[in-house]
Amino acid sequence: MRVIKIADCHQRFLGISLTDRELAALCEQYSADVVDRVIASNPIPGSIEFLAAHKNGLAMYVVSGTPEDELRPIVRARGLTDYFDGIFGSPKLKDDIVREVLTERGFGPDECVFVGDAPTDHRAAAAAGLNFIGRVGPGRDNVFPPDTVIIEDLCELAAAIEGL
Repeated sequence: MRVIKIADCHQRFLGISLTDRELAALCEQYSADVVDRVIASNPIPGSIEFLAAHKNGLAMYVVSGTPEDELRPIVRARGLTDYFDGIFGSPKLKDDIVREVLTERGFGPDECVFVGDAPTDHRAAAAAGLNFIGRVGPGRDNVFPPDTVIIEDLCELAAAIEGL
């Protein structure tokens, strides 16, 4: 998807048709920049505390649109790997990942909660019949349906799960 977007933006906005070599180099540079910035970013408030408090009590998974070959090194570099039972990213679709985890682990939809910050997260949860909690950071627009449980950061996550 990223490759298509980079090529399309160069063509549409800059009038440049990239060669395969130029496109590959730009994608590689973009990937390296994203990984470096995510590794260096501050965690979402409450995230580390929630993970530590629930490490042994909840099965937790990362389901992301980020390419899996970038996602896993990011999680590892941030020292978070041991908190998760699985770390999954693209090229698989979130809907497919969720369905596979539910099937492989034998979880029922009523036993799970999907926490996400994107419409694709909400759609994946809805497709699997999962409860959903949307995270809308400070100053961000709420992109979720009106009846969605919303939290600003993960300090509120345990209480939001209890309220479902």
